[in-house]
Amino acid sequence: MHELFAQVLTNRDLSRAGDLFSIDDNSVVADLSEVLARIQEIASSSDFTQNDNNQSVIEICITRVTSAIRDTGTIEQHALAMVSLLESCLNHDLRPLPKDEDPPHAKIASDIVSCIFLNHNKKSVMKLALPVAVKFLHRGNKELSRNLSSYLSLAAINNAELLAVHVQPIIDSIISGKY
Repeated sequence: MHELFAQVLTNRDLSRAGDLFSIDDNSVVADLSEVLARIQEIASSSDFTQNDNNQSVIEICITRVTSAIRDTGTIEQHALAMVSLLESCLNHDLRPLPKDEDPPHAKIASDIVSCIFLNHNKKSVMKLALPVAVKFLHRGNKELSRNLSSYLSLAAINNAELLAVHVQPIIDSIISGKY
């Protein structure tokens, strides 16, 4: 893992997190699975939802990771780690907070889903992502469900056969959206 990423993630150093954007994209993606595993570990900690500093650090790290993946075109190499992080978000409450803002794990899921589904034409990525992504349709977050519905329709263009096995939860989501 790049020294700066290690420092930011180990120390939850928000003051240095912005410097992650000075790292070359290829250096970021070189150790991406390790970085994503560390992000997942921090986001899964019991105090994460109450710790604004850690949330900000993770948000910046995810933004850096997703931009490096996009700019280097390496989603296929990192899809498994990205989907693992996405799936870990299902272990947390994704319903909007009283002030109608998304909880931190919904924000993480939204960023990861966006990065993954920008590559809806890559069958190997969709094969990993779709079974996990459809689970977000019924997690109580309308905005995340709405965005995911748009991404699923894009995925259907090139991957109808992969979506076919998930028709029931998709139809249930459509029906529940009418109430």
